[in-house]
Amino acid sequence: MTTRVRGRRVLTLILAGGKGSRLGSLTKYRAKPVLPFGGTYRLIDFALSNCVHSGLSDVWVLEQYELHTLNAHLANGRPWDLDRTRGGVQVLPPFTSDGSDDARLASGNAHALHVNAPLLREYRPDVVVVLSADHVYRLDLADVISHHLDKNASVTMVTTSVPEGETAHRFGNVVLDDERRVTEFAYKPDEPISDVVTTEVFVYDAPHLFETLDRLAAAGELTDFGHELVPALVSEGRAFAYPFEGYWRDVGTLDAYWEAHQQLLAGKLPPLDDPAWPTLTYHAPRSAARLEKGAVVEDSLVSLGCRVAGRVERSVLSPGVVVEAGAVVTDSVLLNDVTVRANAKVERAVVDEGATIDPNASVGTPHEVTLVPAHTHVEAGEQLEGDDLPTEQAPRRLNLR
Repeated sequence: MTTRVRGRRVLTLILAGGKGSRLGSLTKYRAKPVLPFGGTYRLIDFALSNCVHSGLSDVWVLEQYELHTLNAHLANGRPWDLDRTRGGVQVLPPFTSDGSDDARLASGNAHALHVNAPLLREYRPDVVVVLSADHVYRLDLADVISHHLDKNASVTMVTTSVPEGETAHRFGNVVLDDERRVTEFAYKPDEPISDVVTTEVFVYDAPHLFETLDRLAAAGELTDFGHELVPALVSEGRAFAYPFEGYWRDVGTLDAYWEAHQQLLAGKLPPLDDPAWPTLTYHAPRSAARLEKGAVVEDSLVSLGCRVAGRVERSVLSPGVVVEAGAVVTDSVLLNDVTVRANAKVERAVVDEGATIDPNASVGTPHEVTLVPAHTHVEAGEQLEGDDLPTEQAPRRLNLR
């Protein structure tokens, strides 16, 4: 069945093609949307779960980098009940062609929409919803679509507020009038024009979107939304905001990724397993976590398959993590199958999957986040802090479950 909201045909696109280079070695061998979060989830799970719970079942995923890691997690849409004969999850190929013999990658998210426009037009949508695949939030997208239709908008941007001057320069900034019409837009400005930013959730009037993309592409290079597309729509006067007051976080930097986990532990996020709006995911089965005699676990999340005999405080342990007796893990995020040997110390760190911290080794400091790449071996007595180790130590194959 075709997805409809108030009688309009709705197509949802999840943009999952970014390199995620600001996350360093965490995204060197995996697509950013499948970076683990909260122990058992992946970043793209939030966008997919929002779609399903909002009644949006026609979901197309635009891929580009390390797409084999993303495809393995998507599992044809099965974990989200999107493996359907009609509709459901579809994956759009990352390569485009301009009619010549040379295939190339899309040069930005707006360009990706334009080169896939022939496929999008075949669906004959009235409304196109565009989501990023790497943000942590919970939002009923059907409410945003209804707001968009009520305003007869060309584009509706879901917005949130950040402390002025703190991180606003990392996003699209907007200025609104009394009707929540967007009167000014600045994309990642050096000096923020307001504390209201876009969350990279957009609802477009589909025919107008396609016409605008064609016009901009004919006039010159088409790259990201914020450079050409959104400014053009704002200038026409039919761009509106949908203020979002719930938790939303872009975890595109190491510090933001670590901080979001600390906020999760502090209860600042909606429950990820809320029966009314569960975050759905796909992962291999593991046995229950084992807490051995002498283990101390405080204010932490311990996933399936973990074995803890040491001390864990204010930390998130992904499946299969081992913390041996005498080891201490504080304020850290340990991804799948990390091993912390006896009497080792890990503090304020993100340790990627399969890494081993040998006995009496020390990782991290109280003052900055230390990143340990996948399958790194921190030898006994070694002290590691600050920037991550050379990424050449990481393998080209990661555990996709």
